[in-house]
Parts: sequence; structure tokens; C-alpha cells
Amino acid sequence: MTVIVLTNCPPGLRGFLTRWFLEISAGVFIGNPSARIRDALWNEVQQYAGQGRALLAHTTNNEQGFIFRTHDHNWHPVDHEGLILIRRPDPNTPSTNNTPKPGWSNAAKRRRFTKS
Repeated sequence: MTVIVLTNCPPGLRGFLTRWFLEISAGVFIGNPSARIRDALWNEVQQYAGQGRALLAHTTNNEQGFIFRTHDHNWHPVDHEGLILIRRPDPNTPSTNNTPKPGWSNAAKRRRFTKS
């Protein structure tokens, strides 16, 4: 069994995957292709995902019974003594992107308190 989850990907990629998978929800594809087809499809997903994110999970013969791969996710799979776990980003570490800090700006605070 194979599951592919797409987020913010081009509609053409979703249409491409419907040839081999059933789309059970928006961006969630499930099917049972062979390992060779699954790997070829995953290469296509990585190539055409654009700014989107993708996740592939499929059954395999290991302790967990499945394995997964990610493309452009903040959460990454990490092998921990034979088990694949997800490493989430630490919210306390400073990010490298230029996103503004949450909360009120200094100018907004001044405006808010001077209008009272």
C-alpha cells in the first residue's frame, strides 16, 4: 500500500498521480503500485512539486511495517535505533527565514496606547 500526500502542489501533478492512485481527499492519494513504479512516481513528484510539499508512505518489511519519505517539509524522518521517527523543528531556535515575529509591532503598541 502506498500513500502520497501533496500540499500546495500544481494541479497538473495531482492529475498525473490519478493515473496510478485514487485521490481519496484533496491532495491525498492511495494505491498499490509496484516498487519500481512507486520510485519513478516519487521522482516525478519531487521534480514537479514546485513550491509545494510532498510525503510518501509505503509498506515494507521492517519493525514498523512502513517507511516514509518527505520533500520540502519542516519535519524530517530520523532513524533512531532502527525506528523511523519524525523530528519537528524546535520553535525556540531562531529561524533562518525572514518571517516577522508574532505579536504587536512597536508602532502598533504606541498607537494603541495613545488613542486611549
